[in-house]
Amino acid sequence: MTIRPRILSLRLPLFLALSAGLGALLLGASTTPPPGATPEPPAGPLKPLAPHVPAAWKAGQASVVVTPDKFLWMAGYAGRTKPAEGKVQDLYAKALALEDTQGNRVVIVTMDLIGVPPSVRRNVAERTEKAHGLPPANLLLNASHTHSGPQLRSSPVTEKDLENPKIRDSHEYTQALQDKLVHLIGEALGHLEPARLTWGHARCGFAMNRRRNYSLAPEDPNANKAPNPDGPVDHEVPALRVEAEDGTLKSVLFGYACHNTCLGFYNWCGDYAGYAQEYLQANRPGLTAQFLNGCSGDQNPYPRRSGVVPGVTDLELAQQHGRSLANAVEMALTANPRGVTGPIRTAYDEVELTYAKPDRPSHSYPVQIIQLGGDVTLVALGSEVVVDYSLRLKKELAGPAAVWVAGYSNDYTGYIPSQRVWKEGGYEAAAGWTEDVEDRIVKKVHALHDQLGKP
Repeated sequence: MTIRPRILSLRLPLFLALSAGLGALLLGASTTPPPGATPEPPAGPLKPLAPHVPAAWKAGQASVVVTPDKFLWMAGYAGRTKPAEGKVQDLYAKALALEDTQGNRVVIVTMDLIGVPPSVRRNVAERTEKAHGLPPANLLLNASHTHSGPQLRSSPVTEKDLENPKIRDSHEYTQALQDKLVHLIGEALGHLEPARLTWGHARCGFAMNRRRNYSLAPEDPNANKAPNPDGPVDHEVPALRVEAEDGTLKSVLFGYACHNTCLGFYNWCGDYAGYAQEYLQANRPGLTAQFLNGCSGDQNPYPRRSGVVPGVTDLELAQQHGRSLANAVEMALTANPRGVTGPIRTAYDEVELTYAKPDRPSHSYPVQIIQLGGDVTLVALGSEVVVDYSLRLKKELAGPAAVWVAGYSNDYTGYIPSQRVWKEGGYEAAAGWTEDVEDRIVKKVHALHDQLGKP
């Protein structure tokens, strides 16, 4: 069963529009289309960059549908009681391959999925290196963390396990996904053509810290999550723009720090990030828009879920937030973009994170840095890191290069609290890491950054 998404009603309350944030307001958000209309992009086709930006790169893009061909159990919410029932939007995996003038290559893969299990990262990285000669340090796998996608099976399965349809279907999907990703990466590398790169950024305001103010109720550290307008957030929208030599926009890689949890239904959907990509690609043949999730472990979209805003569904909220983010990306791509030069420099390593209970084994946590010359430093952290990591690293690594921090990359093992969150306790601190988890990760980031040195 395929469900046709409802387009946002013109009756959307004013305060919902305001929730999209100052960034969207500054961008001049487009008028909502009437019911049944094809969504238009938030702005017209982008103009080619000034000719002074050289086409000194090669870039290739590819995408593949990863929507399950059967209704599997869904990922993200433990309270689900049945498999998926329909689809409102396809799920995608997309790849951007870049090559500098020295022949160094990097591939960034984004997926409309819950996360990147360690076994998937290892398998895809090993097969990609063997098939395409791409070192594992030069491959980034990032998940949007949509809660409207399928469960992935990361642990080994036995013959007994495969007798369970839920486990068998998830295992088969995960195996097929890995094949698709290896092929996708090869396709992007095979499409390398001369290109120019620019970077820009804007702001978008619908993300809000979801950890209630613990100073107001310290006696209840395990209270439920609640919107906290005074909590830390990262509203920056970084964007990398890739143009062909003739000025045609070929690829847009953009980020935002917010959970993809507008939706609570039983249908496949990319949530707000899926709609942001869809709106950016509308009426732009050949464009590949990719969403790179940030440090959003404690960030939720607000409003969210049906019934919160009278007369507005969760799907309409996902579309509204997707529109706001797409508008912010449009601004990031056109407001004072800076040229990006090479070379590509990468570093990848793992740091052992320990649990408070001594009987639990440590976890090898991946940290990756991709530098595009002296213009962009992309730090990719695994799992659900809270926003403190992004805010801290952008401050500590500040310099001539723009610092972009992503979460949900190359690993998915649950929440990674900062020291602040660890001390406060609560939902995002429940994994049981030792208190030094933030220091271990940040020290590894600095070590890799120092290892790369100045471009």
